[in-house]
Amino acid sequence: MPVVDNLIAFTFAATVLTLTPGLDTALILRTATVESRTQAMRAALGINAGCLLWGAAVAFGLGALIAVSELAYNLLKYCGAAYLAYLGLNMLLRPRQALSAAGEQARPVANWFLKGMMGNLLNPKVGIFYVSFLPQFIPQGEPLVAWTFGLVGIHVVLGLLWASALIAATQPLATVLRRGPVIQWMDRTTGLIFVAFAARLALSRR
Repeated sequence: MPVVDNLIAFTFAATVLTLTPGLDTALILRTATVESRTQAMRAALGINAGCLLWGAAVAFGLGALIAVSELAYNLLKYCGAAYLAYLGLNMLLRPRQALSAAGEQARPVANWFLKGMMGNLLNPKVGIFYVSFLPQFIPQGEPLVAWTFGLVGIHVVLGLLWASALIAATQPLATVLRRGPVIQWMDRTTGLIFVAFAARLALSRR
């Protein structure tokens, strides 16, 4: 397949993947509506930083270890499930009733960036996906590392554009969405989604 056709095919496939609702979409929507556009963008940047790190793992062969080692795969899987369950249960059991300006200022700047990145890195399905998906779009004889990072870069750009669209879509309803009962509902709903994804990840097989 010619280089241009490879890039077009990958961009189409990555767009479909990006637009498919999942954990990342839930995290960005919840953070944008309940907290702020800035925090939501930090979460999105963290998620995409995780993609870049997975891309590096694939480019330098570490992703293949997750693909072939049952122990490495299960260890990462259960750590990821525990992390998602922890985040989800916190939102379910301790939903906030209101936003506190002082509390928001006291919160570490990198908080949602790290949450987004860790949620991505602790999901071995992302690594397996990159290991099995990216090589299909790398032309034979082309440099593996350069092409891997190039394709991951396309995926990251698409992810950031989609995150920006999601965040922008919440702004017209920001006043309503930040009311106490709505904040509680959003926290609990997102928490339930996180717990469901944690259970799905823990029980999943290759």
